[in-house]
Amino acid sequence: MPAPSTLLPPAPPAQRAGEDPFAQTGGGLGRTGQRLRKRLGGLLAAIIALGAKFWAAIKGAVLLLPKLKLLTTGGTALVSVAAYSLFFGWTFAAGFVLLLFVHEMGHVIQLRREGVKASAPMFIPFFGAVVTAKSLGENALAEARVGLAGPVLGTAGAAACLVVAEATNSDFFRALAYIGFFLNLINLVPLVPFDGGRAMAAMAPWMWFIGLGAMVALLFLTQNVFLLIFIVLGGMETWRRWKLRGTRSLEQAAYYRVSPRNRLIVAAVYIGLIVLLAVGMHESHILSSAGHSFRSL
Repeated sequence: MPAPSTLLPPAPPAQRAGEDPFAQTGGGLGRTGQRLRKRLGGLLAAIIALGAKFWAAIKGAVLLLPKLKLLTTGGTALVSVAAYSLFFGWTFAAGFVLLLFVHEMGHVIQLRREGVKASAPMFIPFFGAVVTAKSLGENALAEARVGLAGPVLGTAGAAACLVVAEATNSDFFRALAYIGFFLNLINLVPLVPFDGGRAMAAMAPWMWFIGLGAMVALLFLTQNVFLLIFIVLGGMETWRRWKLRGTRSLEQAAYYRVSPRNRLIVAAVYIGLIVLLAVGMHESHILSSAGHSFRSL
């Protein structure tokens, strides 16, 4: 069976001198190749131009990321000030949000000291503020340090307001101090996600159940359905953690292993904060009647 002629070079036909029988074919392929190269070149140039524009946009976004974090904090703070000002007036609302910021920065600073990257504070009207992080440290002791850092710095902020109040005899700063002391005292409830619950992780985890019971009792006493949110969140987190502790895994044992000395230090800081905050509330308490303010004795 003869082979296809296209796979075999044809025999050279008779031709005139200087005539190239392949000139037309070769020229056609050459022109096609040139057109293809031009098209590819144009397409490549368009891709490069588009990539340059895309990179310019991405570069701008990358440079804007730190500013976006600042905008998130500042924006949510302004929203919270606007929300609280409906009840307290904008000056007191601004001071209250500033005290929340000081409290949350205590957590941020300690998280970074523990080697954990923390987000900037984000404010949620009528819920306070939050800081997000991948973890709270390597163990329960680190978690306790992170948890107590917020009330420590927050107490200092409230105390600064009280100093200004006493120096200027300002009931405005005295009221700010009182709400600051109260805010940090509430956060010491021994129930996660409160800061006191974080301290209990290193001090006495069984106290989570006491905190949960106290929160339920407070719900029945005050009839404040808002407390249901913390009861549900605290109950779920307490149950999750207690189940994990019940596995008696090496990882859980290592996490909750705290020396007696460190346990006593956490307890001293925790109880000391409660005493200081209670005294601070007493010293900054103001009674108001008929538009007049009276110091409580």
